[in-house]
Amino acid sequence: MEEGLTILEAARNVQIKVPTLCYHPDLPAWAACGLCVVKLEKSPKMFRACSTPIEEGMSITTHDPEIVEVRRTVLELMLSDHPNDCLRCPRNGNCELQKIAADFGIREVEFAQVTRDIPIDKSTASIELHPEKCIKCGRCVNVCQEMQSVYAIEFLGRGFSTRIAPAADVQLNDSPCVKCGQCSAHCPVGAIYEKDETSRVWKALLDPEMHCVVQIAPAVRVAIGESFGYEIGTLLTGKLYAALRRVGFDAIFDTNFGADLTIMEEGSEFVELFTKKKNELPLITSCCPSWVDFLEKFDSDLIPHFSSAKSPHEMVGVLAKTYYAEKAGIDPSKIFMVSIMPCTAKKYEITRTDEMFSSGHQDVDVSLTTRELTRMIKAAGIDIENLPDDKADSILGEYAGAGTLFGATGGVMEAALRTAYKLITGRNLGHVEFEQVRGLDGIKKATIDVDGNDVRVAVAHGLSNVHALLDEVRRAKQNGEKMPYDFIEVMACRGGCVGGGGQPYGANDRVRRLRAKGIYHDDEGSKIRCSHDNPEIQNLYKEFLGAPLSEKSHHLLHTTYKPRPLYNK
Repeated sequence: MEEGLTILEAARNVQIKVPTLCYHPDLPAWAACGLCVVKLEKSPKMFRACSTPIEEGMSITTHDPEIVEVRRTVLELMLSDHPNDCLRCPRNGNCELQKIAADFGIREVEFAQVTRDIPIDKSTASIELHPEKCIKCGRCVNVCQEMQSVYAIEFLGRGFSTRIAPAADVQLNDSPCVKCGQCSAHCPVGAIYEKDETSRVWKALLDPEMHCVVQIAPAVRVAIGESFGYEIGTLLTGKLYAALRRVGFDAIFDTNFGADLTIMEEGSEFVELFTKKKNELPLITSCCPSWVDFLEKFDSDLIPHFSSAKSPHEMVGVLAKTYYAEKAGIDPSKIFMVSIMPCTAKKYEITRTDEMFSSGHQDVDVSLTTRELTRMIKAAGIDIENLPDDKADSILGEYAGAGTLFGATGGVMEAALRTAYKLITGRNLGHVEFEQVRGLDGIKKATIDVDGNDVRVAVAHGLSNVHALLDEVRRAKQNGEKMPYDFIEVMACRGGCVGGGGQPYGANDRVRRLRAKGIYHDDEGSKIRCSHDNPEIQNLYKEFLGAPLSEKSHHLLHTTYKPRPLYNK
């Protein structure tokens, strides 16, 4: 066995199933739930496999009648303090507690049922907390504090009264929460979940007065297949278009088009700074709403370095209610725009500032997660596996391979460098891949030669990795030194959007790599690899926007930022 493994990891490496609820491979061992107990030879006590390292000569018993009975008792104690309303729970059929209880054949609980009437926290537009369903495994606390360094959730109370709640016992919307949804993605039960907006979408689809349009994000197409039995990372773009049309949408657009447009605007911003205003560098990407919220709350002194470009789906939203509405002769007030995102924070972003109403209407009406779309497709009785591939509608549907890269960490940087090279040199790159910014290292740094000019870039994903980069920038500013970077990309979620808080449950680094592989496959298979070569983007500027960073582009495609308090009360 490899040195440094825990008993749990070693057991799983040899296909021995040891049950856990608090353990997650993304997080430090918490040893809270007590389900993973094992025996060591010559020891009178049991040990928790998730936190006990293996040692040479260990003799370990993972299953015997006594161990099974202890685990069963732990499960029954959890169930005695649980609502057990599985049929109404958003995690029904995909709940770790439900599955383990079924594996143990638990049909009755010997302990008295104790329920607590704790109100559901519905204060944010993104996430809901259902404290009654919490099993106090600590995963949400761990991911919020260790992986994201936000510290919005913590343990409150003592003994039986212990509960997990927003820090300082405020409403979630009044806490430092950045709505990334990683707590919901890591919760093993239905205690934290995305705010379900599917009923609003069904209502709009059934309204004959509404013209319903939809867009799908790059990371959705490589993840949603997991919910329908496909291999992880399977690219389902064409089938998703077809499914959305069967659900009832009148027009199908693609957020990848918006990503290409973001690159034109953000890339032009960068080139202007790099060639004329180097003292204002670095430029920091702004397409991740959790990252925007984080910087506004924790590092607002660096707001001047933020790109003012809106996120891709917001760009598609505003163009659907201006450019598309004008072309199609549709009253923009009758257009209902739905974004399918891998993200819970997009639900918050759609009303973040007045600029999200630049069309004169709310530019994006509803943002659904990948999980919500999965439920809609299943509810509609659509057999996605046997659907023929469809295509997106023209005008806001065609995309370059660069656009799809937004779904993986480093992708925004890679796409931007492809276009920045063209804008600086007037030539297209011969080799368009930038392997230096790919992969799951928390921080990636590279120096890229652009026609004899060194472009120093940095990429971070997972918010706990951001501090080191920002501290370097801050020190350089304070000391009047040369900035360490010219361009910085940040994504709040580990792996980027492929690991977003609204993606199918069960993400770990293996899953993130396979989803990212699907993203790169989409890029490599694209006839057009660079955003500036997308003919629909070229037509958009020719017919409507004029040029990147034009007055009209700034009005429709750019936004502003402001410092926000950590606590609203």
